[in-house]
Amino acid sequence: MAGFRALPSVDQLLQTETGQSLIAAHGRALVTSALRARLQAARAAIRDGADGTVEAARLPHLAAADLAAAAQSKLRPMLNLTGTVLHTNLGRAILADQAIAAASAAMAAPLALEFDLDGGGRGQRDDHLRGLLCDLTGAEDATIVNNNAAAVLIALNTLGQGRDALVSRGELIEIGGAFRMPDIMARAGVRLVEVGTTNRTHARDYQAALGPESGLILKVHTSNYRIEGFTAEVPAPELAAIARAAGVPLLNDLGAGSLVDLSAFGLRREPTVAEAVAEGADLVTFSGDKLLGGPQAGFIVGRRDLIAAINRNPLKRALRLDKIRIAALQATLRLYRDPDRLTERLPTLRFLARPQAEIAAQATRLAPQVAALLPDYSVDVCDCASQIGSGALPVDTIPSAGLRMNGAGGDAPNRLAARLRALPCPVIGHIHDGALILDLRCLDRDEDLLGALAG
Repeated sequence: MAGFRALPSVDQLLQTETGQSLIAAHGRALVTSALRARLQAARAAIRDGADGTVEAARLPHLAAADLAAAAQSKLRPMLNLTGTVLHTNLGRAILADQAIAAASAAMAAPLALEFDLDGGGRGQRDDHLRGLLCDLTGAEDATIVNNNAAAVLIALNTLGQGRDALVSRGELIEIGGAFRMPDIMARAGVRLVEVGTTNRTHARDYQAALGPESGLILKVHTSNYRIEGFTAEVPAPELAAIARAAGVPLLNDLGAGSLVDLSAFGLRREPTVAEAVAEGADLVTFSGDKLLGGPQAGFIVGRRDLIAAINRNPLKRALRLDKIRIAALQATLRLYRDPDRLTERLPTLRFLARPQAEIAAQATRLAPQVAALLPDYSVDVCDCASQIGSGALPVDTIPSAGLRMNGAGGDAPNRLAARLRALPCPVIGHIHDGALILDLRCLDRDEDLLGALAG
């Protein structure tokens, strides 16, 4: 049995055809490091009784596998078949083709981000989006930051630093990652003043709490939970009148925020941004990567003087958007100017609007083909209940259809889920009632799933 002498040196391995091919793909430094690590492992194996010739033969292939695994990003495309359209852990909204093209163009060349092509002087990056936002929401002015939490933070800081911010106890929300509204308010430098109770808040509660130290009233749309039963809240128009009478601004945080009426897609009606502006809010904040269907961003629309004050806040520079997201947002917002074709062009609304019958027909087509690719598992068509996700309409579901998959053994669904996650294009479903469910609402093309499973 051959021993250590059977092992080649690193230099010898680098000179081989395999070594040169790996250098061309990964660079000399990474290949050298991988070969050294594998040589060390081979020596340890030989000390434990392994054959040196066998270990030498395996070396380049094992090093190549190590390099390929290290080069494969975990931030790679996958199929979201969880049944949650806007899945926070999977990147939320898929961008429209127009937004992708605009972002690519912005990455590939210089562009007039802060340059006035007409006058030749310095421009403002928000100008690329301001007009669109005002047209679509009816607001006097608009500004943009990197997400909605940042929008709330800078608005609170600008309007109420060192002063009281009134908010209903029933609206002190917590969003993902244990990120709580009271914590945002504390970081913004405002003093939280809770009014009303968890389930019932009345106009008199706000009026009693207003005083010389009041900086603003904050209304928070409870988009990620629902309080039902014996409840009461002050409607936005009435709350706006209370704020005006007290001489303080009303900040309405819509969270997910929508530019269109969701009831057109059979969903529960949610307040649109334009409605929130029309109801008298001085400022309205909402997200770009949720119901709007664009990249991550936070929008603030409303009174011109308040927007100007926010833009003067030093935090604005720290929270501003880069050229890539601005380009993608501009393209996304332009789609809303043609509402008749919006569901065709905007993936988020297209997925939400897909009728169950269409999805069920897709599941029926796919079931025998998927079963052929996974012979150890049963594959059946099933009804599903999709969700919007990202805190929008948390108790509402959308009738959908999918594939119910199971195999031998109680851990079969978990084993299959792990296999699908390990694919070059991972397929992500959810386990329910002892089976792995693939909800097909967000599957555009049959071949996407079949191609992924073939991997």
